[in-house]
Amino acid sequence: QVQLVESGGGLVQAGGSLRLSCAASGSIFSINAMGWYRQAPGKQRDLVATITKGGSTNYADSVKGRFTISRNNAKNTVYLQMNSLKPEDTAVYYCNAKIITGSEKWGRGTQVTVSS
Repeated sequence: QVQLVESGGGLVQAGGSLRLSCAASGSIFSINAMGWYRQAPGKQRDLVATITKGGSTNYADSVKGRFTISRNNAKNTVYLQMNSLKPEDTAVYYCNAKIITGSEKWGRGTQVTVSS
C-alpha cells in the first residue's frame, strides 16, 4: 500500500508563490509516476503536472512557465513550485501516484487560495 501526504497549501496574494510537497510512504517501489491535480469548487479534477521515475515532466497548458514539478527520490517526496499565482489557480490540490499494477493512489488534498 502507498500513502500520500500533502503539505504546503495556504493563502497567497496574486503574483505570489507557494511550494507544495507530497511525501510518499509504504510500497514506494510500486510507484511509476507521480503528479498533482487540482479541483476548484463545482469543477472536475484536472491534471496540473506529472513526473515519471526517470524525471520526465508534463504540464497543463495553464501552468506552463509558472509551475515546476520535481522529485527527491531519496526522500520519496514530490514538489510543486508554484510561481506567479493567479486567482484562477485557487483549488484543492491533490497528489497522485500511479502504481505499477495499473491502480492509483490519491492524497487527501491541500487547499490553495489566491486572492486578487
